[in-house]
Amino acid sequence: MNPNEVIDALGGTFRVAELCEVRPPSVSDWRKHGIPRARMMFLRVAKPEIFEALEARNAKHSEGGSEKTSAQPWCELSA
Repeated sequence: MNPNEVIDALGGTFRVAELCEVRPPSVSDWRKHGIPRARMMFLRVAKPEIFEALEARNAKHSEGGSEKTSAQPWCELSA
């Protein structure tokens, strides 16, 4: 999962900003630099169904080959 996938699945920049009680420009920065670890932990607790769906979709896509992972500066997004 990359930050864009997570933010889009949660309803977009504005919705994630509301959930995390931050301003939308902060969430836009997360798209570029990664979601801070504490925020990711909060989002996983607040919206577990979204992360279950994302993980199921990513597992389905990675069945045929090796899973690509990209290093995130703030948060590793793997389960």
